[in-house]
Order: sequence, then C-alpha cells, then structure tokens
Amino acid sequence: MTKMLKIDKKISDGTRDFLCYLLESKKVRSVAVLTREGTSGWVSYSLISDPEKMAEADPFCPVMPYNAGEYLSRLTSKGPFNEPVAAVLRPCEQRAFVELVKRQQGSLDNIITISSICPGVYPLKTFVRESEDKLLKDYWSAAADGKLPEGIRDTCSCCEHFIPVGADIVVPIAGEKDTGKECKLFANTEKGAELLKEMDGKIQESELQTKGTETIRQLRQKNEEKMLADLEKKLSGLDGLVEMFSTCIGCHGCRSVCPICYCRLCEFDAPCSEYEAEKYEMELRKRGGVRIPPGSIAFQIGRMIHIGLSCVGCGMCSDVCPADIPVASIFRKAGKAVQDVFKYMPGKDVEDKIPVTTFEEEELTSVED
Repeated sequence: MTKMLKIDKKISDGTRDFLCYLLESKKVRSVAVLTREGTSGWVSYSLISDPEKMAEADPFCPVMPYNAGEYLSRLTSKGPFNEPVAAVLRPCEQRAFVELVKRQQGSLDNIITISSICPGVYPLKTFVRESEDKLLKDYWSAAADGKLPEGIRDTCSCCEHFIPVGADIVVPIAGEKDTGKECKLFANTEKGAELLKEMDGKIQESELQTKGTETIRQLRQKNEEKMLADLEKKLSGLDGLVEMFSTCIGCHGCRSVCPICYCRLCEFDAPCSEYEAEKYEMELRKRGGVRIPPGSIAFQIGRMIHIGLSCVGCGMCSDVCPADIPVASIFRKAGKAVQDVFKYMPGKDVEDKIPVTTFEEEELTSVED
C-alpha cells in the first residue's frame, strides 16, 4: 500500500493544482512541464515559475515533442539547480535522465520528479495531421478502459516499463476508469510523501498497480512478441539489415533526438569520417559503385553498439525519421537482447552501474545459441 492524495478533479486539472501548490508554497522554484504555445496551441516543454502561467500547462498531453530527459540533462550538465525544480516526465524520459546522470551529463540534485502510469504517446506526424479533438477523446477513453490507444508510437505499444520507477510522485492514467472525475497523486518516495502531506485533501492508503495495469502489461507483452518476431524475419542476416536501412538518407536526425547520444561531436559527423574524392576513387576501383551518402549502415550499427545497453525505448528516433524506417523498434530489439544478457534495466536506479563500466573477473563465461 502507498500513500495517496485524491483530488476531485480530472487528472490534468488536479495535477495543475498540485503544481501551483508547489510554486505558491515555495516548495519549488519552477516547474518543467508540457505547455500549449500561443494561438497555435502546439505543445512544448517550458519552465514555469509564475503560478498563473500554469493555466497553459497540459502535463499529460499524449505527444512527446522531444525527450525531456535530454532537456533536463542540458539544464543541469554544468551543475545542479540552486533551488528545487519539479519536472513532469514520462517514465522513459525519467529513465533517460537517470542514464545521463550516470554518465555525468546531468544532476538529480534539487530535482523533484512527477511521472505517470503512461498510456503512451502519438507520433508527432499523427498529432500534427489528424484531428486533435478526436485523438484526445480516443486516447483518454482507451486509457480509462485499460486499453492501448490506437495509433500510439510502436515502441509505446510494446513498452513494458510504463509504470515509473524512482519518481517522487506518480499519477496513474493508464487503467484508471475515473480519469475525468478524479486525480490521484501517489507518494513514491519519502520526498514525495512530504510534498503531499501539507496539501489540502485526504491522504489515504491505496494500491498503485491494479488489475487494469496488469491487463495493459499483458497487451504490451503480446505486441512486443509480435514486433520482435516480425523484425526477426526482416532482419535475417546482413542482407536483411542492409535492406531495412536502404532508404536511410544519412540525415542523422535519429542521433540528434536520442537522449542517450550525448557526444558533442559524433564520430560520424566528424571531418575525419567525410569521404574525400580520393576515398571515393578507391571504393570505385574496388567495387565499381558507391552509395551516396556512404556509411549509413555503419552509422546505424555504430549507434546500436554505443547506446543499445541504455536505450529507454522512447521512440523519438522513429518519430523524426523522414524515410519512415522503424529505427526505434530495431533498437528496441537490439537493446532488449543486450539488456537481458546483463539483466540491466536502463534508468531504474542511479546507483546501478552501467555494465560496460564495470569489470568482473568471471562474466559471460558461456554463450547460448
């Protein structure tokens, strides 16, 4: 059982009330949260310090303009905030931030994390091109019924880590039937319990995970099994990999939005990786033809090697791919394989060491077929 505060308002309104309370009571200096921008109504992350501006917040809008874990990393990479800041994050965003903190790319000091039992998000293209009113209606209806909203990101429909770990406050959305009537705030840490203690409302004991969340977990496991089986057929051998990435235009957009790719200069963008005329001539003598841009397969394999172990499956890479390559699903398959070997869940705990940074005298002594 977990301490829970119930607010008799729909989820978004209740969460906004809580965020306003944090600002007005000076418990936090500012809040990082999704907001609606101007007359366009587009969604982006903002830092808010004025409680009145919280009216612009849309904390659980089902779209991820970018992974906020990377955003927090940038804000804290040179040092922590001087005063507490609350951040409303999806579970994969929080885990991405924790992975970056492990790499000395950010600080958890003075960060209060608020996350949700996440139904998933829509691809950016879907949210831009289709009727937002219908998408939101379908989304909240499916979430309340314990179903997967149709059309969400492929990685969301397969995500097994939709219940946040380590967040100070957890707001259940997926599998909650009364999302339009009440907002539940669960204290997931001692820090979270302190924040809820003084807010108006009745604190009670309740279960965070329900039959609804278990149903969703089973649906996602089935989707993942199907996705992995389909990819297994398409990615059979080197020829399958080449075919899958044959439409890659070498834009490196997937790297730009990946929260785990944090290098200031990627090796694949470095001048030393550029093909000069002499190198093209050498390749032409050997093979008679060179694909332009070159190195797209090497780029994707290199990324898998670099980030597979810490891939949080946020789906940003597929979202921005102009060639509609299922990059996120492929990386999920590769990442899951190596994560299972090391029994490692990226972003679960900041104290969990990244396996490649540790040394064991006896490790992986046998290889299974």
